[in-house]
Amino acid sequence: MLDLWVLVALGGVGVIAGFVDAVAGGGGLVALPALLSAGLNPVAALATNKVQGIVGTFTAAFTYWRGGYVTLRTMGPGIVATFSGSYLGAITVKAIDTSALDIAVPIAIIAVALYFTFSPSIKDIDRIARLKFAVFVPVFGFVIGFYDGIFGPGTGSFFMLTFVALFGLGAARASAHTKVLNVTSNLAALALFIPSGDVVWSAGIAMALGQVVGGYLGALTGIKFGAKVIRPLVIVVSIILAIRLLLFP
Repeated sequence: MLDLWVLVALGGVGVIAGFVDAVAGGGGLVALPALLSAGLNPVAALATNKVQGIVGTFTAAFTYWRGGYVTLRTMGPGIVATFSGSYLGAITVKAIDTSALDIAVPIAIIAVALYFTFSPSIKDIDRIARLKFAVFVPVFGFVIGFYDGIFGPGTGSFFMLTFVALFGLGAARASAHTKVLNVTSNLAALALFIPSGDVVWSAGIAMALGQVVGGYLGALTGIKFGAKVIRPLVIVVSIILAIRLLLFP
């Protein structure tokens, strides 16, 4: 049983993690180390992180949806594909060696940061899509969802890059669509974590309460300021995540 003040501190961390995740993704950078510092073992920390993270991500997704930045009807096939990929990835991770990802993923995340740094096309208005939305969103949803089930870090950055670079969405709409698919991939992981009893519910609930506040404020910030905030935050979060994975795989 965690101390009351530890739970209060975790709730505060949840606010920060929810805000960062709603705007740019990568809230796990804040939440996961806090859970480990609170004394949770790695598996319990990962499971509990999914619980608290999905609350903030859902809050952000709901806020974006209410603002008209995402239409769930058009996202249906992508949601199904992402859930399937993430669930399959979570099952597969128990049977394969993922050590090669320790180097490959940071390099890919750095590439995401470089794209958002130097591309002139990241704005608040939509552009012409390079790929057909209805056909290829499910494809990328499955692939990135599978990655999330197997490994996880950088999932939000990869979704953001996909929606901006390939489907031509503006920064706020790309973030909105990313949140919807992030919720989906986290649900698939929880479908395995919860029955196995890995979640520390006291910590998860404390952080989830903070995530509601942080996710709501982060989504409002993304809607109000758009690319002016989303672009630099995605770059910073991606670079920090890549460095953390390279130094502490």
